[in-house]
Amino acid sequence: METNPFIQEITLLLQAEDLLNIGKEAQELKVKFDDFILEEERKEQVNQLNAAESGEQYESKDFTELKDAFYVQYTAFKTKRNEQKTLKEALEKENLRHKKSLVEKLQEVIENEENIGAAYNAQKEIHETWKKIGDIPRDKRDEIQRDYSRMLEIFFHNMKIYQELKDHDFHRNTQLKLALINQLETLKNSANVKDMESALRTIQNEWEEIGPVQNDEWEKLKTNYWDAVRAVYEKINQFYNERRNIQLDNLEKKKDLLTQVNQLNEKLTENLTAKHWETATETLLKIQANWKTIGQAPKKENEEIWKTFRAACDVFFEAKKGFYKDIEAHQTEIADKKRKLIEEAKKIQNSTDWRSTSEKLIRLQKEWKNSGNAGQRFENKLWSEFRATCDVFFNARETNLKEQEAELITNLESKKQILELLTNFVASGEKLTDLNALKEFADSWKAIGSVPAEGRDELYQSYKKILDAHYEKLQIDPAEKELIIYKARFESLPAGTDRIQSIQREKTFIRKQIDQLNAEINQMENNLSFFAKSKGADALRKEVDGKIQQIHQRISVFKQKLKAIPNE
Repeated sequence: METNPFIQEITLLLQAEDLLNIGKEAQELKVKFDDFILEEERKEQVNQLNAAESGEQYESKDFTELKDAFYVQYTAFKTKRNEQKTLKEALEKENLRHKKSLVEKLQEVIENEENIGAAYNAQKEIHETWKKIGDIPRDKRDEIQRDYSRMLEIFFHNMKIYQELKDHDFHRNTQLKLALINQLETLKNSANVKDMESALRTIQNEWEEIGPVQNDEWEKLKTNYWDAVRAVYEKINQFYNERRNIQLDNLEKKKDLLTQVNQLNEKLTENLTAKHWETATETLLKIQANWKTIGQAPKKENEEIWKTFRAACDVFFEAKKGFYKDIEAHQTEIADKKRKLIEEAKKIQNSTDWRSTSEKLIRLQKEWKNSGNAGQRFENKLWSEFRATCDVFFNARETNLKEQEAELITNLESKKQILELLTNFVASGEKLTDLNALKEFADSWKAIGSVPAEGRDELYQSYKKILDAHYEKLQIDPAEKELIIYKARFESLPAGTDRIQSIQREKTFIRKQIDQLNAEINQMENNLSFFAKSKGADALRKEVDGKIQQIHQRISVFKQKLKAIPNE
Protein backbone atom coordinates (compact mmCIF):
# COMPACT_ATOMS: atom_id res chain seq x y z
CA MET A 1 0.00 0.00 0.00
CA GLU A 2 1.32 3.42 -0.94
CA THR A 3 2.30 5.46 2.12
CA ASN A 4 -0.35 8.07 2.85
CA PRO A 5 0.76 11.68 3.58
CA PHE A 6 -1.25 11.67 6.80
CA ILE A 7 0.54 8.54 8.01
CA GLN A 8 3.92 10.02 7.05
CA GLU A 9 3.14 13.19 8.99
CA ILE A 10 1.88 11.42 12.16
CA THR A 11 4.95 9.13 12.01
CA LEU A 12 7.24 12.19 11.93
CA LEU A 13 5.39 13.69 14.90
CA LEU A 14 5.72 10.40 16.78
CA GLN A 15 9.50 10.47 16.23
CA ALA A 16 9.86 13.89 17.88
CA GLU A 17 11.50 13.92 21.28
CA ASP A 18 9.18 16.46 22.91
CA LEU A 19 5.58 15.50 22.17
CA LEU A 20 4.00 17.81 24.73
CA ASN A 21 4.33 20.93 22.59
CA ILE A 22 3.01 19.32 19.40
CA GLY A 23 -0.20 17.81 20.78
CA LYS A 24 -2.30 20.44 18.98
CA GLU A 25 -0.58 19.63 15.68
CA ALA A 26 -1.38 15.93 16.13
CA GLN A 27 -5.03 16.69 17.01
CA GLU A 28 -5.41 18.98 13.98
CA LEU A 29 -3.84 16.29 11.80
CA LYS A 30 -6.37 13.75 13.14
CA VAL A 31 -9.28 16.12 12.37
CA LYS A 32 -7.96 16.65 8.83
CA PHE A 33 -7.55 12.89 8.42
CA ASP A 34 -11.13 12.25 9.67
CA ASP A 35 -12.45 14.91 7.26
CA PHE A 36 -10.42 13.34 4.45
CA ILE A 37 -11.84 9.87 5.21
CA LEU A 38 -15.39 11.30 5.46
CA GLU A 39 -15.06 12.98 2.08
CA GLU A 40 -13.59 9.86 0.45
CA GLU A 41 -16.33 7.64 1.92
CA ARG A 42 -18.97 10.15 0.79
CA LYS A 43 -17.53 10.06 -2.73
CA GLU A 44 -17.60 6.26 -2.65
CA GLN A 45 -21.26 6.32 -1.58
CA VAL A 46 -22.12 8.72 -4.42
CA ASN A 47 -20.15 6.55 -6.91
CA GLN A 48 -21.93 3.41 -5.68
CA LEU A 49 -25.36 5.06 -6.04
CA ASN A 50 -24.53 6.41 -9.50
CA ALA A 51 -23.31 2.96 -10.55
CA ALA A 52 -26.46 1.36 -9.16
CA GLU A 53 -28.69 3.82 -11.00
CA SER A 54 -26.82 3.26 -14.29
CA GLY A 55 -26.67 -0.53 -13.80
CA GLU A 56 -22.90 -0.66 -13.83
CA GLN A 57 -20.65 -2.79 -11.64
CA TYR A 58 -18.54 -0.79 -9.23
CA GLU A 59 -15.85 -2.05 -6.90
CA SER A 60 -15.81 0.23 -3.89
CA LYS A 61 -12.69 1.19 -2.02
CA ASP A 62 -12.13 0.07 1.56
CA PHE A 63 -10.50 2.62 3.83
CA THR A 64 -10.30 0.31 6.85
CA GLU A 65 -6.62 -0.51 6.33
CA LEU A 66 -5.74 3.16 5.89
CA LYS A 67 -7.71 4.18 9.00
CA ASP A 68 -6.17 1.37 11.06
CA ALA A 69 -2.66 2.33 9.90
CA PHE A 70 -3.20 5.98 10.82
CA TYR A 71 -4.82 5.29 14.19
CA VAL A 72 -2.04 2.85 15.15
CA GLN A 73 0.45 5.72 14.79
CA TYR A 74 -1.92 8.26 16.34
CA THR A 75 -2.62 6.00 19.34
CA ALA A 76 1.11 5.42 19.75
CA PHE A 77 1.59 9.20 19.67
CA LYS A 78 -1.10 9.76 22.32
CA THR A 79 0.33 6.98 24.49
CA LYS A 80 3.86 8.33 24.23
CA ARG A 81 2.66 11.89 24.82
CA ASN A 82 0.60 10.81 27.84
CA GLU A 83 3.68 9.08 29.19
CA GLN A 84 5.69 12.28 28.73
CA LYS A 85 2.85 14.27 30.25
CA THR A 86 2.67 11.91 33.23
CA LEU A 87 6.42 12.10 33.62
CA LYS A 88 6.34 15.88 33.35
CA GLU A 89 3.56 16.10 35.96
CA ALA A 90 5.53 13.84 38.26
CA LEU A 91 8.65 15.97 37.74
CA GLU A 92 6.69 19.16 38.31
CA LYS A 93 5.27 17.75 41.56
CA GLU A 94 8.75 16.72 42.62
CA ASN A 95 10.07 20.16 41.64
CA LEU A 96 7.24 21.74 43.67
CA ARG A 97 8.11 19.60 46.66
CA HIS A 98 11.79 20.54 46.24
CA LYS A 99 10.97 24.24 46.00
CA LYS A 100 8.77 24.06 49.06
CA SER A 101 11.66 22.50 50.95
CA LEU A 102 13.95 25.31 49.74
CA VAL A 103 11.44 27.91 50.95
CA GLU A 104 11.35 26.18 54.33
CA LYS A 105 15.15 25.96 54.38
CA LEU A 106 15.48 29.66 53.52
CA GLN A 107 13.00 30.52 56.26
CA GLU A 108 15.05 28.44 58.70
CA VAL A 109 18.21 30.32 57.66
CA ILE A 110 16.47 33.66 58.18
CA GLU A 111 15.10 32.69 61.57
CA ASN A 112 18.05 30.69 63.01
CA GLU A 113 21.30 31.57 61.24
CA GLU A 114 23.11 34.30 63.20
CA ASN A 115 26.24 34.17 61.09
CA ILE A 116 25.56 36.64 58.29
CA GLY A 117 28.27 35.18 56.07
CA ALA A 118 27.01 31.67 56.53
CA ALA A 119 23.46 32.91 56.00
CA TYR A 120 24.44 34.63 52.75
CA ASN A 121 26.25 31.48 51.53
CA ALA A 122 23.28 29.35 52.48
CA GLN A 123 20.91 31.74 50.63
CA LYS A 124 23.17 31.73 47.61
CA GLU A 125 23.26 27.93 47.59
CA ILE A 126 19.48 27.80 47.99
CA HIS A 127 19.01 30.30 45.16
CA GLU A 128 21.36 28.44 42.83
CA THR A 129 19.50 25.25 43.58
CA TRP A 130 16.17 27.07 43.06
CA LYS A 131 17.24 28.21 39.58
CA LYS A 132 18.20 24.71 38.56
CA ILE A 133 14.82 23.28 39.48
CA GLY A 134 12.55 22.86 36.45
CA ASP A 135 8.86 23.69 35.94
CA ILE A 136 6.24 23.12 38.61
CA PRO A 137 2.42 22.76 38.27
CA ARG A 138 1.05 25.94 36.77
CA ASP A 139 -1.64 26.42 39.42
CA LYS A 140 1.03 26.36 42.18
CA ARG A 141 3.56 28.58 40.41
CA ASP A 142 2.32 31.95 41.66
CA GLU A 143 1.82 30.77 45.24
CA ILE A 144 5.25 29.15 45.65
CA GLN A 145 6.86 32.04 43.84
CA ARG A 146 5.25 34.54 46.20
CA ASP A 147 6.38 32.50 49.20
CA TYR A 148 9.91 32.30 47.89
CA SER A 149 9.94 35.98 46.96
CA ARG A 150 8.66 36.90 50.39
CA MET A 151 11.45 34.84 51.97
CA LEU A 152 14.00 36.52 49.72
CA GLU A 153 12.64 39.93 50.68
CA ILE A 154 13.02 39.11 54.35
CA PHE A 155 16.44 37.61 53.84
CA PHE A 156 17.90 40.51 51.88
CA HIS A 157 16.31 42.96 54.22
CA ASN A 158 18.34 41.35 56.98
CA MET A 159 21.49 41.45 54.93
CA LYS A 160 22.09 45.16 55.54
CA ILE A 161 25.74 44.40 56.34
CA TYR A 162 26.25 43.88 52.63
CA GLN A 163 23.93 46.69 51.51
CA GLU A 164 26.65 48.97 50.32
CA LEU A 165 28.25 46.13 48.39
CA LYS A 166 24.94 45.38 46.76
CA ASP A 167 23.97 48.90 45.70
CA HIS A 168 25.37 48.38 42.25
CA ASP A 169 23.60 45.02 42.00
CA PHE A 170 20.38 46.58 43.22
CA HIS A 171 20.50 49.20 40.49
CA ARG A 172 21.32 46.61 37.87
CA ASN A 173 18.58 44.29 39.13
CA THR A 174 16.11 47.16 39.00
CA GLN A 175 16.96 47.81 35.35
CA LEU A 176 16.65 44.11 34.53
CA LYS A 177 13.30 43.87 36.27
CA LEU A 178 12.06 47.02 34.53
CA ALA A 179 13.10 45.47 31.22
CA LEU A 180 11.13 42.33 32.06
CA ILE A 181 8.09 44.44 32.99
CA ASN A 182 8.38 46.17 29.62
CA GLN A 183 8.55 42.75 27.94
CA LEU A 184 5.37 41.75 29.79
CA GLU A 185 3.63 44.95 28.62
CA THR A 186 4.58 44.10 25.06
CA LEU A 187 3.80 40.39 25.48
CA LYS A 188 0.13 40.96 26.28
CA ASN A 189 -0.34 42.28 22.73
CA SER A 190 0.94 39.04 21.19
CA ALA A 191 -1.46 37.26 18.85
CA ASN A 192 -0.11 33.77 19.48
CA VAL A 193 -1.31 32.51 22.86
CA LYS A 194 0.99 29.49 22.80
CA ASP A 195 4.02 31.72 22.37
CA MET A 196 2.61 34.07 25.00
CA GLU A 197 2.40 31.27 27.61
CA SER A 198 5.92 30.06 26.84
CA ALA A 199 7.36 33.61 26.98
CA LEU A 200 5.52 34.31 30.25
CA ARG A 201 7.11 31.28 31.92
CA THR A 202 10.53 32.38 30.70
CA ILE A 203 10.06 35.96 31.97
CA GLN A 204 8.83 34.74 35.36
CA ASN A 205 11.82 32.44 35.68
CA GLU A 206 14.17 35.30 34.73
CA TRP A 207 12.42 37.61 37.20
CA GLU A 208 13.07 35.21 40.04
CA GLU A 209 16.66 34.71 38.95
CA ILE A 210 17.35 38.45 39.16
CA GLY A 211 18.63 39.50 42.55
CA PRO A 212 17.03 41.97 44.98
CA VAL A 213 16.53 45.71 44.48
CA GLN A 214 16.30 48.67 46.83
CA ASN A 215 13.47 48.28 49.29
CA ASP A 216 12.00 51.66 48.37
CA GLU A 217 11.80 50.53 44.73
CA TRP A 218 10.72 46.98 45.33
CA GLU A 219 7.03 47.56 46.13
CA LYS A 220 6.49 49.61 43.02
CA LEU A 221 8.41 47.14 40.85
CA LYS A 222 6.60 44.22 42.37
CA THR A 223 3.20 45.88 41.88
CA ASN A 224 3.99 46.75 38.27
CA TYR A 225 5.34 43.27 37.65
CA TRP A 226 2.32 41.43 39.03
CA ASP A 227 -0.06 43.85 37.29
CA ALA A 228 1.68 43.06 34.03
CA VAL A 229 1.65 39.31 34.76
CA ARG A 230 -2.07 39.40 35.57
CA ALA A 231 -2.76 41.33 32.36
CA VAL A 232 -1.00 38.62 30.37
CA TYR A 233 -2.86 35.89 32.26
CA GLU A 234 -6.16 37.68 31.62
CA LYS A 235 -5.35 37.79 27.90
CA ILE A 236 -4.54 34.06 27.98
CA ASN A 237 -7.66 33.20 29.97
CA GLN A 238 -9.77 35.38 27.67
CA PHE A 239 -8.45 33.46 24.68
CA TYR A 240 -9.25 30.07 26.24
CA ASN A 241 -12.68 31.27 27.37
CA GLU A 242 -13.48 32.64 23.93
CA ARG A 243 -12.22 29.47 22.30
CA ARG A 244 -14.33 27.43 24.70
CA ASN A 245 -17.39 29.53 23.85
CA ILE A 246 -16.69 29.16 20.13
CA GLN A 247 -16.29 25.41 20.56
CA LEU A 248 -19.55 25.23 22.51
CA ASP A 249 -21.24 27.23 19.76
CA ASN A 250 -19.76 24.84 17.19
CA LEU A 251 -21.09 21.94 19.25
CA GLU A 252 -24.62 23.40 19.12
CA LYS A 253 -24.33 23.90 15.36
CA LYS A 254 -23.24 20.29 14.94
CA LYS A 255 -26.09 19.11 17.16
CA ASP A 256 -28.51 21.05 14.94
CA LEU A 257 -27.10 19.36 11.81
CA LEU A 258 -27.36 15.98 13.55
CA THR A 259 -31.01 16.74 14.34
CA GLN A 260 -31.64 17.55 10.66
CA VAL A 261 -30.15 14.20 9.61
CA ASN A 262 -32.26 12.36 12.21
CA GLN A 263 -35.38 14.14 10.92
CA LEU A 264 -34.57 12.94 7.41
CA ASN A 265 -34.15 9.39 8.73
CA GLU A 266 -37.48 9.53 10.59
CA LYS A 267 -39.27 9.90 7.24
CA LEU A 268 -37.66 6.80 5.76
CA THR A 269 -40.60 4.63 6.86
CA GLU A 270 -43.01 6.50 4.58
CA ASN A 271 -43.79 5.50 0.98
CA LEU A 272 -41.06 7.43 -0.74
CA THR A 273 -40.46 8.10 -4.42
CA ALA A 274 -37.21 8.36 -6.35
CA LYS A 275 -37.82 12.12 -6.56
CA HIS A 276 -38.00 12.28 -2.75
CA TRP A 277 -34.75 10.32 -2.43
CA GLU A 278 -33.08 12.68 -4.90
CA THR A 279 -34.24 15.73 -2.92
CA ALA A 280 -33.38 14.14 0.44
CA THR A 281 -29.89 13.16 -0.77
CA GLU A 282 -29.25 16.70 -1.97
CA THR A 283 -30.33 17.96 1.46
CA LEU A 284 -28.04 15.50 3.28
CA LEU A 285 -25.04 16.41 1.10
CA LYS A 286 -25.63 20.08 1.94
CA ILE A 287 -25.76 19.17 5.64
CA GLN A 288 -22.45 17.30 5.32
CA ALA A 289 -20.92 20.26 3.49
CA ASN A 290 -22.09 22.59 6.29
CA TRP A 291 -20.58 20.20 8.87
CA LYS A 292 -17.17 20.59 7.25
CA THR A 293 -17.34 24.38 7.56
CA ILE A 294 -17.89 24.21 11.34
CA GLY A 295 -14.80 24.32 13.52
CA GLN A 296 -13.86 22.14 16.46
CA ALA A 297 -16.20 21.49 19.37
CA PRO A 298 -14.80 20.71 22.84
CA LYS A 299 -12.46 17.74 22.46
CA LYS A 300 -14.50 15.17 24.39
CA GLU A 301 -17.87 16.11 22.85
CA ASN A 302 -16.40 16.59 19.36
CA GLU A 303 -15.33 12.96 19.06
CA GLU A 304 -18.65 11.66 20.34
CA ILE A 305 -20.91 13.84 18.16
CA TRP A 306 -18.82 13.06 15.07
CA LYS A 307 -19.35 9.32 15.56
CA THR A 308 -23.10 9.88 16.07
CA PHE A 309 -23.35 12.10 12.99
CA ARG A 310 -21.49 9.66 10.80
CA ALA A 311 -23.68 6.77 12.03
CA ALA A 312 -26.85 8.79 11.22
CA CYS A 313 -25.56 9.46 7.70
CA ASP A 314 -24.80 5.76 7.28
CA VAL A 315 -28.41 4.92 8.24
CA PHE A 316 -29.68 7.24 5.49
CA PHE A 317 -27.41 5.89 2.75
CA GLU A 318 -28.10 2.26 3.70
CA ALA A 319 -31.85 2.94 3.46
CA LYS A 320 -31.38 4.66 0.10
CA LYS A 321 -29.32 1.73 -1.15
CA GLY A 322 -32.12 -0.67 -0.16
CA PHE A 323 -34.75 1.52 -1.84
CA TYR A 324 -32.95 1.58 -5.16
CA LYS A 325 -32.34 -2.15 -4.95
CA ASP A 326 -36.11 -2.76 -4.64
CA ILE A 327 -37.02 -0.16 -7.25
CA GLU A 328 -34.49 -1.61 -9.69
CA ALA A 329 -36.23 -5.00 -9.46
CA HIS A 330 -39.60 -3.32 -9.99
CA GLN A 331 -38.26 -1.34 -12.97
CA THR A 332 -36.86 -4.53 -14.50
CA GLU A 333 -40.33 -6.09 -14.24
CA ILE A 334 -41.86 -3.01 -15.93
CA ALA A 335 -39.19 -3.17 -18.65
CA ASP A 336 -40.13 -6.79 -19.42
CA LYS A 337 -43.80 -5.78 -19.77
CA LYS A 338 -42.87 -2.97 -22.14
CA ARG A 339 -40.71 -5.28 -24.27
CA LYS A 340 -43.81 -7.47 -24.75
CA LEU A 341 -45.79 -4.39 -25.81
CA ILE A 342 -43.09 -3.58 -28.35
CA GLU A 343 -43.30 -7.10 -29.77
CA GLU A 344 -47.10 -6.78 -30.10
CA ALA A 345 -46.70 -3.43 -31.85
CA LYS A 346 -44.12 -4.83 -34.27
CA LYS A 347 -46.53 -7.60 -35.32
CA ILE A 348 -49.08 -5.05 -36.60
CA GLN A 349 -46.88 -2.09 -37.60
CA ASN A 350 -47.21 -2.90 -41.34
CA SER A 351 -50.98 -3.49 -41.27
CA THR A 352 -53.22 -1.49 -43.66
CA ASP A 353 -56.34 -2.05 -41.58
CA TRP A 354 -56.17 1.56 -40.49
CA ARG A 355 -59.07 1.75 -38.06
CA SER A 356 -58.62 -1.59 -36.28
CA THR A 357 -54.84 -1.30 -36.08
CA SER A 358 -55.08 2.31 -34.83
CA GLU A 359 -57.34 1.15 -32.01
CA LYS A 360 -54.94 -1.68 -31.14
CA LEU A 361 -51.89 0.63 -31.10
CA ILE A 362 -53.73 3.23 -29.03
CA ARG A 363 -54.63 0.46 -26.56
CA LEU A 364 -50.96 -0.59 -26.44
CA GLN A 365 -49.95 3.02 -25.85
CA LYS A 366 -52.40 3.27 -22.93
CA GLU A 367 -51.02 0.03 -21.50
CA TRP A 368 -47.52 1.47 -21.92
CA LYS A 369 -48.49 4.61 -20.03
CA ASN A 370 -50.20 2.64 -17.25
CA SER A 371 -47.23 0.25 -16.89
CA GLY A 372 -45.18 2.83 -14.99
CA ASN A 373 -41.62 4.05 -15.48
CA ALA A 374 -38.86 1.52 -16.15
CA GLY A 375 -36.20 3.86 -14.82
CA GLN A 376 -33.28 5.69 -16.36
CA ARG A 377 -31.58 2.42 -17.27
CA PHE A 378 -34.39 1.14 -19.54
CA GLU A 379 -37.15 3.72 -20.08
CA ASN A 380 -35.67 6.03 -22.74
CA LYS A 381 -34.28 3.21 -24.87
CA LEU A 382 -37.51 1.17 -24.73
CA TRP A 383 -39.69 4.23 -25.40
CA SER A 384 -37.61 5.16 -28.46
CA GLU A 385 -38.04 1.65 -29.85
CA PHE A 386 -41.78 1.55 -29.06
CA ARG A 387 -42.43 5.00 -30.55
CA ALA A 388 -40.45 4.15 -33.69
CA THR A 389 -42.51 0.96 -34.10
CA CYS A 390 -45.79 2.89 -33.74
CA ASP A 391 -44.55 5.59 -36.11
CA VAL A 392 -44.10 3.00 -38.87
CA PHE A 393 -47.86 2.41 -38.87
CA PHE A 394 -49.04 5.97 -38.17
CA ASN A 395 -46.75 7.47 -40.81
CA ALA A 396 -48.09 4.98 -43.36
CA ARG A 397 -51.65 5.79 -42.27
CA GLU A 398 -51.01 9.50 -42.61
CA THR A 399 -49.65 8.96 -46.12
CA ASN A 400 -52.75 6.91 -46.99
CA LEU A 401 -55.03 9.61 -45.55
CA LYS A 402 -53.33 12.25 -47.64
CA GLU A 403 -53.84 10.10 -50.74
CA GLN A 404 -57.50 9.60 -49.80
CA GLU A 405 -57.96 13.32 -49.25
CA ALA A 406 -56.58 14.00 -52.72
CA GLU A 407 -58.95 11.40 -54.17
CA LEU A 408 -61.90 12.92 -52.27
CA ILE A 409 -61.13 16.35 -53.75
CA THR A 410 -60.97 14.82 -57.26
CA ASN A 411 -64.29 13.05 -56.63
CA LEU A 412 -65.79 16.33 -55.46
CA GLU A 413 -64.85 18.06 -58.70
CA SER A 414 -66.24 15.13 -60.72
CA LYS A 415 -69.55 15.21 -58.85
CA LYS A 416 -69.80 18.96 -59.31
CA GLN A 417 -69.42 18.38 -63.04
CA ILE A 418 -72.20 15.72 -62.99
CA LEU A 419 -74.36 18.10 -60.92
CA GLU A 420 -73.83 20.81 -63.53
CA LEU A 421 -74.69 18.40 -66.38
CA LEU A 422 -77.75 17.15 -64.47
CA THR A 423 -78.85 20.74 -63.86
CA ASN A 424 -78.62 21.51 -67.58
CA PHE A 425 -80.24 18.20 -68.64
CA VAL A 426 -83.24 18.66 -70.98
CA ALA A 427 -85.68 15.74 -71.27
CA SER A 428 -86.31 14.36 -74.81
CA GLY A 429 -89.93 13.57 -74.14
CA GLU A 430 -89.33 9.84 -74.56
CA LYS A 431 -90.00 8.39 -71.14
CA LEU A 432 -87.75 5.32 -71.44
CA THR A 433 -84.90 7.30 -73.00
CA ASP A 434 -85.08 9.94 -70.31
CA LEU A 435 -85.24 7.30 -67.52
CA ASN A 436 -82.12 5.64 -68.93
CA ALA A 437 -80.39 9.02 -69.13
CA LEU A 438 -81.23 9.77 -65.49
CA LYS A 439 -80.06 6.28 -64.52
CA GLU A 440 -76.74 6.94 -66.26
CA PHE A 441 -76.41 10.13 -64.20
CA ALA A 442 -77.12 8.09 -61.03
CA ASP A 443 -74.66 5.34 -62.04
CA SER A 444 -71.94 7.90 -62.81
CA TRP A 445 -72.57 9.65 -59.49
CA LYS A 446 -72.36 6.35 -57.60
CA ALA A 447 -69.19 5.24 -59.44
CA ILE A 448 -67.27 8.36 -58.43
CA GLY A 449 -67.05 7.47 -54.77
CA SER A 450 -66.78 9.55 -51.59
CA VAL A 451 -66.11 13.29 -51.31
CA PRO A 452 -64.80 15.39 -48.34
CA ALA A 453 -67.15 15.41 -45.32
CA GLU A 454 -67.37 19.19 -45.33
CA GLY A 455 -70.19 20.14 -47.72
CA ARG A 456 -71.00 16.49 -48.53
CA ASP A 457 -74.63 16.68 -47.34
CA GLU A 458 -75.29 19.97 -49.13
CA LEU A 459 -73.88 18.52 -52.38
CA TYR A 460 -76.03 15.38 -52.09
CA GLN A 461 -79.18 17.36 -51.27
CA SER A 462 -78.62 19.52 -54.37
CA TYR A 463 -78.11 16.39 -56.48
CA LYS A 464 -81.22 14.68 -55.03
CA LYS A 465 -83.34 17.80 -55.44
CA ILE A 466 -82.42 18.19 -59.11
CA LEU A 467 -82.79 14.44 -59.80
CA ASP A 468 -86.22 14.36 -58.07
CA ALA A 469 -87.28 17.35 -60.13
CA HIS A 470 -86.42 15.54 -63.37
CA TYR A 471 -88.33 12.44 -62.25
CA GLU A 472 -91.32 14.67 -61.41
CA LYS A 473 -91.35 15.97 -64.97
CA LEU A 474 -91.47 12.43 -66.45
CA GLN A 475 -95.05 11.90 -65.09
CA ILE A 476 -94.48 8.23 -64.31
CA ASP A 477 -96.56 5.99 -62.05
CA PRO A 478 -96.19 7.14 -58.41
CA ALA A 479 -95.21 3.66 -57.27
CA GLU A 480 -92.63 3.35 -60.03
CA LYS A 481 -91.39 6.86 -59.33
CA GLU A 482 -91.07 6.07 -55.62
CA LEU A 483 -89.09 2.93 -56.45
CA ILE A 484 -86.78 4.78 -58.82
CA ILE A 485 -86.13 7.56 -56.31
CA TYR A 486 -85.72 4.98 -53.55
CA LYS A 487 -83.19 3.03 -55.59
CA ALA A 488 -81.35 6.26 -56.58
CA ARG A 489 -81.05 7.16 -52.89
CA PHE A 490 -78.91 4.11 -52.21
CA GLU A 491 -76.97 4.40 -55.42
CA SER A 492 -75.97 7.92 -54.39
CA LEU A 493 -74.65 6.86 -50.97
CA PRO A 494 -70.83 7.15 -50.71
CA ALA A 495 -68.81 3.94 -50.34
CA GLY A 496 -67.55 2.95 -46.94
CA THR A 497 -68.61 1.59 -43.57
CA ASP A 498 -71.45 4.13 -43.20
CA ARG A 499 -72.96 3.02 -46.57
CA ILE A 500 -72.89 -0.66 -45.58
CA GLN A 501 -74.47 0.09 -42.20
CA SER A 502 -77.20 2.21 -43.81
CA ILE A 503 -78.04 -0.57 -46.29
CA GLN A 504 -78.21 -3.19 -43.55
CA ARG A 505 -80.42 -0.99 -41.39
CA GLU A 506 -82.78 -0.42 -44.33
CA LYS A 507 -83.00 -4.14 -45.16
CA THR A 508 -83.74 -4.94 -41.55
CA PHE A 509 -86.42 -2.23 -41.42
CA ILE A 510 -88.17 -3.47 -44.62
CA ARG A 511 -88.16 -7.13 -43.53
CA LYS A 512 -89.62 -6.08 -40.20
CA GLN A 513 -92.35 -4.10 -41.99
CA ILE A 514 -93.16 -7.11 -44.24
CA ASP A 515 -93.39 -9.39 -41.19
CA GLN A 516 -95.72 -6.97 -39.43
CA LEU A 517 -97.97 -6.66 -42.50
CA ASN A 518 -98.13 -10.47 -42.93
CA ALA A 519 -99.02 -10.73 -39.27
CA GLU A 520 -101.87 -8.24 -39.83
CA ILE A 521 -103.15 -10.32 -42.80
CA ASN A 522 -103.06 -13.51 -40.71
CA GLN A 523 -104.93 -11.79 -37.94
CA MET A 524 -107.62 -10.46 -40.32
CA GLU A 525 -108.09 -13.84 -42.03
CA ASN A 526 -108.34 -15.54 -38.67
CA ASN A 527 -110.96 -13.06 -37.51
CA LEU A 528 -113.05 -13.62 -40.70
CA SER A 529 -113.35 -17.34 -39.89
CA PHE A 530 -115.50 -16.49 -36.90
CA PHE A 531 -118.18 -14.63 -38.88
CA ALA A 532 -121.33 -16.58 -40.01
CA LYS A 533 -122.71 -16.14 -43.49
CA SER A 534 -125.15 -13.29 -43.49
CA LYS A 535 -125.85 -10.11 -45.33
CA GLY A 536 -124.01 -8.07 -42.69
CA ALA A 537 -121.12 -10.51 -42.46
CA ASP A 538 -120.61 -10.52 -46.21
CA ALA A 539 -120.29 -6.78 -46.22
CA LEU A 540 -117.73 -6.91 -43.43
CA ARG A 541 -115.85 -9.73 -45.14
CA LYS A 542 -115.73 -7.70 -48.33
CA GLU A 543 -114.33 -4.71 -46.45
CA VAL A 544 -111.64 -6.83 -44.78
CA ASP A 545 -110.70 -8.43 -48.09
CA GLY A 546 -110.20 -4.99 -49.51
CA LYS A 547 -107.87 -4.09 -46.65
CA ILE A 548 -105.95 -7.34 -47.11
CA GLN A 549 -105.48 -6.52 -50.79
CA GLN A 550 -104.10 -3.11 -49.90
CA ILE A 551 -101.69 -4.71 -47.43
CA HIS A 552 -100.55 -7.17 -50.13
CA GLN A 553 -99.87 -4.22 -52.41
CA ARG A 554 -97.80 -2.57 -49.68
CA ILE A 555 -95.91 -5.83 -49.13
CA SER A 556 -95.24 -5.96 -52.87
CA VAL A 557 -93.82 -2.43 -52.81
CA PHE A 558 -91.60 -3.33 -49.82
CA LYS A 559 -90.36 -6.46 -51.65
CA GLN A 560 -89.55 -4.39 -54.73
CA LYS A 561 -87.65 -1.96 -52.53
CA LEU A 562 -85.82 -4.88 -50.92
CA LYS A 563 -84.76 -6.06 -54.40
CA ALA A 564 -83.71 -2.52 -55.30
CA ILE A 565 -81.31 -2.32 -52.33
CA PRO A 566 -77.74 -3.22 -53.41
CA ASN A 567 -76.36 -6.50 -52.04
CA GLU A 568 -73.34 -5.29 -50.06
